Amino acid sequence: MPELPEVETVRRGIERRAVGRIVERVEVFRERTVRRQGREAIIDGLTGVRIVAARRHGKYLLCDLDSGGVLMMHLRMSGRVLVVAAGTARPLHTHVVMHLSPDAHGERHEMWFVDPRTFGEVVVFDRADESAVAPELARLGPDPIVDGLTEAQLAQILRGRRGNLKALLLDQHRIAGIGNIYADEILHRARLRHNRLPSRLDAPTRKRLVAAIHHVLRDAVEKGGSTLDDTQYVGIDGDPGWFQTQHRVYNRAGQRCITCREARIVRRVVAGRTTCFCPRCQR
Repeated sequence: MPELPEVETVRRGIERRAVGRIVERVEVFRERTVRRQGREAIIDGLTGVRIVAARRHGKYLLCDLDSGGVLMMHLRMSGRVLVVAAGTARPLHTHVVMHLSPDAHGERHEMWFVDPRTFGEVVVFDRADESAVAPELARLGPDPIVDGLTEAQLAQILRGRRGNLKALLLDQHRIAGIGNIYADEILHRARLRHNRLPSRLDAPTRKRLVAAIHHVLRDAVEKGGSTLDDTQYVGIDGDPGWFQTQHRVYNRAGQRCITCREARIVRRVVAGRTTCFCPRCQR
């Protein structure tokens, strides 16, 4: 599933290629992709409006419209947002097509929502109706890139929390945007084992964890995110990310640790999620 760095890369692409342009026409080919509202509501909510800003909170893409509405997209497992020249042959599983007004050079483009597994969503709502249409947005925790995250804030998030540290990092209600890839990479950089008890972390350890969160996420954003072997994720121009070449533990089970160059990366399944770590670096 695309995580914060991948979704931020897509957001920047939308900002560069679609903000300021009018959605002249909309086609919806798969009802499941617009299941929250239905085909006609999406077409009516987008046709004739101008995209004025592109935002993100966690894994949610949010485009502000000059109608006072918001276009919300969630990529889930396999979603892609692409902006291509009008008339480009569409791949299978192109479920929503937004025909954009000409750019500054007079060229026409289409913005596609492509999703083979159809878990993703396209939603349009008035800002005043956000709590009714998209109540999950209000339940998201702070976004480390958008909102920032301090050691004091992290201490509050960790206070009294049981379970394990990785599960907390994956909880979107606590911290928004981190998924399985970046949780493993963050914990490795912070030299913390996935099964640490969150409430037992002292101040120096929390500072190390906050620094790791910011470093890993910002580095991944600058490298366009991670495109794995399934190549499901690409940026808005269809280009893959390359942070996967910087992974130190994720998907490297059995390989020698790049950090200590001694131990080999261990893979375990914890609560149904694959976890990779170095037993020497992460004590």
